[in-house]
Order: sequence, then structure tokens, then C-alpha cells
Amino acid sequence: MLKLSSAIVLCLFMSCCSGTRPATLGIKEGKLSPCPGSPNCVSTQAPGDKHKIDPIRYTGTKEQAKKILVQVISSMKRATIITDEGDYIHAEFTSLIFRFVDDVEFSFDHKNKLIHFRSASRLGYSDLGANRKRMEEIRKGFEVASGQ
Repeated sequence: MLKLSSAIVLCLFMSCCSGTRPATLGIKEGKLSPCPGSPNCVSTQAPGDKHKIDPIRYTGTKEQAKKILVQVISSMKRATIITDEGDYIHAEFTSLIFRFVDDVEFSFDHKNKLIHFRSASRLGYSDLGANRKRMEEIRKGFEVASGQ
């Protein structure tokens, strides 16, 4: 009986780690939402060094770049593309053990051939650099797949 109740508590705890999808997702006034004050977010559009990360550069068309980016995201473990519309992609990445969810958004800047992005944890304060590491992994995967 103790094992069963422990398993139930663990399942309830783990399902609570996903949080709810933020209402602030998407492009508003041409930009992704700013990062919160906590260190568990990176963004190419952040004003300071704390959250700032370089965008992904691409050559060719937006359609080609988008296809490559979708392939890179889809090849990653525990990644789910939620929205893929026009110049915007939203994906969720779920951690293995506690099932924490990070929201990752991409916005295409055709004029400058840049892919802007924002990666943020839904819950908690620190992510121990997980969002920055993931985005650098996506950048590297994109560069390899596009031959850059």
C-alpha cells in the first residue's frame, strides 16, 4: 500500500512540473516576449548580457531555412513542435526525469536572414544553463544540416 501511494504522489508531482503554456507566447509588435528576471531564459532579442544569445544566420530562402530548422528540432529527444505558422515556430522540450517543460520560439527575419529565438523554462528559477546549451545545440545542428 505504501508503494502504491508513493507512486501516486510521484506521478502527481511529476505531472505538475509541466506547468501551463504561457499566454505570452508568440510574436507581438514584431518581437518575441522578453525574458523574465530569472536566469532560466535566453533570447536573441534580449537587451543585456544575462539573457542575450546570438540569432541563427541562414542563407537561401526562409522556406529552406525553416525546413532545416524543423528537421533539427524534430530530431531532438523530447521535442514537440506545437505551432508552425508563417514566420513563427513554437516547440516544447520536456526534461527526462521531472518532465519540466521549456518553451522555445523561433521568428524568421527575412530581410536580415536571421532566425531569432527565445527559450524559457515554464517553472523554477534556474535551469543550470539548459536553455542556452539547447539553443547552441540547435544552432550547431542547423549549421551542419545547411552546410554553413
